[in-house]
Amino acid sequence: MNFIIFDLEATCWQTESERKGRTQEIIEIGAVKINEYGKTESRFESFVRPIIHPNLSDFCRSLTSITQVDVNRADTFPEVIADFQEWIGLNDEEEYLFCSWGFFDQRALSKNCLLHEIDDEWTKPHISLKHQYPRIKGLGYAPGLKHAVEKEGFEFEGAHHRGIDDALNLAKIFLKYQNQWQF
Repeated sequence: MNFIIFDLEATCWQTESERKGRTQEIIEIGAVKINEYGKTESRFESFVRPIIHPNLSDFCRSLTSITQVDVNRADTFPEVIADFQEWIGLNDEEEYLFCSWGFFDQRALSKNCLLHEIDDEWTKPHISLKHQYPRIKGLGYAPGLKHAVEKEGFEFEGAHHRGIDDALNLAKIFLKYQNQWQF
């Protein structure tokens, strides 16, 4: 079994009134593939060009450090997701489990598949490491990813709220407790 440690970034707006009625579209996929023995096999990273709201808000650019040029040059979701599925090994029927920090990423992946009329069943084998972390650590709350990485004695590398950087940092926590996650 391969573990797909992944993080997504999506179009976003700062205020509730700006968000109201808008569809969040994935603008970056970052992922690390780890085998059952804890060996990192490879990584995947790609920007995605949004089509419903093609212009990123100032808030989104500031939060993620993703530029308008980054997404303008990117392929659209159907093209990127086909590459992602191939990278996962979906076409080779490899067994995999998605792992993310919370449920947002899996839900966004599923919603974006449906938005683009792509079957979303392949997005379902998923666990939230964020929701299991408090059990492992004996905490009464689930900290944010950056705080959890630092709490574990790791340096948070890269930019927070960048898909590939968040995925690489999350992989550190995943590997530290690889035998304690419940799936």
